[in-house]
Amino acid sequence: MSGPSADVQEFRKVLQASQHIVVVAGAGLSAASGIPTFRDGGGLWRSLDVTSLATPEAFGANPSLVWQFYHYRRNKALSAIPNNAHKLLAKMSIPNFLKTIAPRAESYHVVTQNIDRLSVKALELLSNNLGNKKLYADRPRPESVLEMHGRLFDVKCTSCDWCAEDRSNPLCPALGQADVHLEGYHDAGSKSNDIPEADLPRCPQCGALARPGVVWFFEEPFYMDYIDTLILQADLCIIVGTSLTVQPAGSYMAEVQDNGGTAVIFNMDSTELDEEADFLFRGPCEVELLRVLGVDPDSI
Repeated sequence: MSGPSADVQEFRKVLQASQHIVVVAGAGLSAASGIPTFRDGGGLWRSLDVTSLATPEAFGANPSLVWQFYHYRRNKALSAIPNNAHKLLAKMSIPNFLKTIAPRAESYHVVTQNIDRLSVKALELLSNNLGNKKLYADRPRPESVLEMHGRLFDVKCTSCDWCAEDRSNPLCPALGQADVHLEGYHDAGSKSNDIPEADLPRCPQCGALARPGVVWFFEEPFYMDYIDTLILQADLCIIVGTSLTVQPAGSYMAEVQDNGGTAVIFNMDSTELDEEADFLFRGPCEVELLRVLGVDPDSI
């Protein structure tokens, strides 16, 4: 195998011939919006292996620490805005726009591992900017984004079936006080700041302890049957800003290729699967996606 191509014109030919396009997005998509990549955790939590915080066992052992980490992530996401990569991927959900770069396209979906809601926010902003355009083919499709790892602002009960989106900041007074406790400190992971369980977010329905409404390691992602169907029919898989190490998303590129499709990676950093890709474009995805797809930043 000669390795992946970086030929923009050859990729555009593939894109123009593609009928079923699936984008698989990861943390690198949101990096330019100020969202720390998950495995980096963010400067304030740099001393901890944050992957060890994202498990049911970690929450059971230390819900205070896990809630403080997710409170930090919520704060970051609340102040973030979609970058040009989010905006372009959102605009590609408009059928008539998609036809300008992929004239044979019949379906288009973004399967995101991100929980920051920025892909959905980009769709909402685009829809608002379009005003009263009523033709379906001229409007973005909200159903094109599948948040397989859940939503950061969802809070759910550990006992009953209650779950709701809550953008309150802080979710409870104790988490706000934790910010004060860490003010001027540079490494939250090395400073003890225990919050009594009774003071953590609670379920308004039954009073039990609540948890972040996201998918943790060893839990089943959302929409799995539907995503499997999309991957099975996809003839183009566009990887954007993901290390391809977390399953099941890490296997989607190979599955599309095994079914005769093409895979392209847009990433700032190298991955273990780079050499398996058909095309590889290295650099910030908010720059490279637009360059390679031939889209003017001012048009999105």
